[in-house]
Parts: sequence; structure tokens; C-alpha cells
Amino acid sequence: MQEIDKNKPVMVTGATGYVAGWLVKKLLEKGFTVHAAVRDPEKEHKIHHLNGIAANSPGRIKYFKTDLLHEGSYAEAMEGCEVVFHTASPFTSDFKNPEKELIKPAVKGTANVLEQANECLSIKRVVLTSSCAAIYTDAIEVQKIHNGAFTEDIWNTTASIDYQPYSYSKTLAEKKAWEINKAQNRWDLVVINPSLVMGPPLNPQATTSESFSLLKQMGDGTFKMGAPKVGIGLVDVRDVALAHFKAAFTASASGRYITSAHNINFVELGQALEPKYGKSYPVPTKALPKWLLLLIGPILNKSLSRRFVKNNVDIEWRADNSKIKRDLDMNFRPLRETMEDSFQVLIDNDII
Repeated sequence: MQEIDKNKPVMVTGATGYVAGWLVKKLLEKGFTVHAAVRDPEKEHKIHHLNGIAANSPGRIKYFKTDLLHEGSYAEAMEGCEVVFHTASPFTSDFKNPEKELIKPAVKGTANVLEQANECLSIKRVVLTSSCAAIYTDAIEVQKIHNGAFTEDIWNTTASIDYQPYSYSKTLAEKKAWEINKAQNRWDLVVINPSLVMGPPLNPQATTSESFSLLKQMGDGTFKMGAPKVGIGLVDVRDVALAHFKAAFTASASGRYITSAHNINFVELGQALEPKYGKSYPVPTKALPKWLLLLIGPILNKSLSRRFVKNNVDIEWRADNSKIKRDLDMNFRPLRETMEDSFQVLIDNDII
């Protein structure tokens, strides 16, 4: 891997996003010129927080109007860059047509950005935001692994367009990225695979991340009778942004990186909030019984299908994060700090 020239601009796709915002902040504070590729640079409410950060940082930000689904859309934004951070991808469970709303934007968008990297001769490294969803669909799958923890060698083979289409979209998009990367030898690809991302958003009024919806439910009474004890991994958004930064500028970084700090479940999220917020908000501290969720889960929430409940509730989730700790010298924030900082943002912005 050739050294990256830190005086050259870097491009960030989906720059107004949840993880991307913290990454852009880091880059600006380190003095980089950031080419922010966004859908609509005219929407002031989407970019005002980035402008505020840029005004108080040594770096500079330039906006470029781009569209994930349009070939050639990223040509101008990529010009002169040596690093591309591709973070833009849909993350929602609220969709009517998974093919159109999740899979096509994820796969075609990834192809458009990486094929543009093939055209742009200055590019040396692409850092892609994938997900642990490209490694597994259900927590129960960990029980079939010989060392009892998900690792970077594992690929999701169980998601489909009919079951967990979000996980399916992330798997197909990351596979497409590796396919394009392996067909050339000028730029290298490093992939960040976060688990569920929590932590304070930089632009809370415009945040659409699914993890934000879950956090809101922790305080609005949705789980006041208890939460489903769904086994998950969790990581702070600020740590995910730092992982992207380190992946770009650590010459020896290579392959995929599970970016997950804690092997936990939904009930433990509530328990982390309880000491500070339990008296004022109905944060969940106990689990709903699995038999009850099998009966009423699909009525409570369409994503709590019987298959999902069976394969994820009361199942311990485990991932091995030793590779990122070793290769990128990553340390992760404690759970309580992540949860309290996130929840406080909701309170301060009258969201709960």
C-alpha cells in the first residue's frame, strides 16, 4: 500500500449521515479538505452542522451534488482525492419494496462509487461502510461457529429478500465492492463492519438512523412493560468514525474489520440508562418473556416475526473484535457513556 498524501482532499459519500457526520468532523479537525458528496447541497438543515464544524476547524468542506443511482455522479467530487470513504447506504426497516428501497440503492450505489474509483487515477484507498449484517442474520447462528463468536471470515448466507432484506442488501453490496476491487490492482479496499451503532447524532433533528428509533422507544414508554431480550452487538458512533479514519491512514490496514464494542441485548441498553434516567423516564430494565413475544411480537412490531423472535430473543450474541484492536489500535467507549450521551441528545432536543 502506497502512503496517502494528507494534503490531498478526501471524498465522503453520504456526508450528512449519522456515522459520516462524525467522520467529517474528525477529518476537518485534522485539517483535511473534505469533498462532501450529498444528495442536495441546497438543503441547509441537512448541512448546517457540518458548516458549523468547518468554521471552527483548520480543514475545509466543499459540497458536491451526487446521486447513488446515477453513473458518473461522483466524478467531480472524487477529482484529485486519494481516499474515498463510501458511507452512503439506506438503513431503515420502514420499506414497502425492499428491492427498490434497500437492495438496488445499496448494490448499484456501491458499484457506481467504486467504478468511479477505477476511472479516477488518483485514488489509492477506498474505505467502505458495511455492517455486521453482512456477516450474520440471526444471533442463533453464533452457536454453529466453532469458536462461538462471529469473525471477519464469516459471510451472511441466511438473509434473503423475504427475510431480513436489510442484511441481504448489506451482504450483496459488500460482495459487489470486493468483486470490483479484486478486478483491479491500483486501489485497495478496507471494509468497516459495525454492529448496531448508538451514540449522539451531530444533527438530531435530521437523523433517520434506525438505531435512533430504538433509542427513542427506550424512553417513550414503548418498552415500559419490558423489552425483548434480543442479542446484539453495539458500538459508539464516534468509535465507528474513528475506525474509518484509522482504516484510511494506517498503511497496513487490510480486509474487513468487525467494529463492535459490546456483546449485549436490548434489556441491557435500558439497564445502562436506568441509574441516570430511570426516575424520569420509563426505561426498560426487565425482559419480556419469549413465549409472550412468540404470541404477540408480530402485533407489536412487524420486525418481531416468530422466526426472528425464535432466532434472536434470549440468544447470546458474540463477535470477536480482536482484529481491529490489533491492526488499528482501537479502544472502545464504555456502554454507559454511549447510552447516556445518546439519550441526553433526545432530551435536549425535545424528541422525548
